[in-house]
Amino acid sequence: MTDYTREGVTTFDVRAETFVAVPPDKVYDTVSDLARSAEWSVECRGGTWVRGVPREVGSVFRGDNERSAEPVAWAPVVRGSWRTEAEVVEAVPGKVFRWVVLDSARNRQESTWSFEIEAVAGGSLLTHHYRLGRLTEGLAKIFSAGLDEGGRERFVREWNAKLAADVRATVEHLKYVLEKG
Repeated sequence: MTDYTREGVTTFDVRAETFVAVPPDKVYDTVSDLARSAEWSVECRGGTWVRGVPREVGSVFRGDNERSAEPVAWAPVVRGSWRTEAEVVEAVPGKVFRWVVLDSARNRQESTWSFEIEAVAGGSLLTHHYRLGRLTEGLAKIFSAGLDEGGRERFVREWNAKLAADVRATVEHLKYVLEKG
């Protein structure tokens, strides 16, 4: 069975892309405005910048999140509202906006989200990507306290499918937001 706590492991890796009839700079201006993310995200309801210059490398965003009871209903994950903090690690206007989720001590975890933008004829190709290497602080607690080996494997399989659907929904919502102007 997989050891999701070891270095070099990939727990989740999902991405979705879509064409948007909008120039890359406009796409970037929107996706890097994390405070607006409730307009397109499945779980993030927005939030505030708490450190640094918003949207620049090193800045920290506190996200307000909400999850219903439905996704992978049997799994012992956070339901309802919670907050996370994330640090911007790459910010190249018109190209890429990437951030990592921080743990409770404000250390970077291997939980990385990004929007990648490529100029194409008539607009942009927008890719939303999420990768989790080693388990986050919260998932490590769940894995060690509440799931046996079979439960861990089932969780990874089902949560990966949930994440894939979420990033797909996010790019489709962004397409709508961007193209309606």
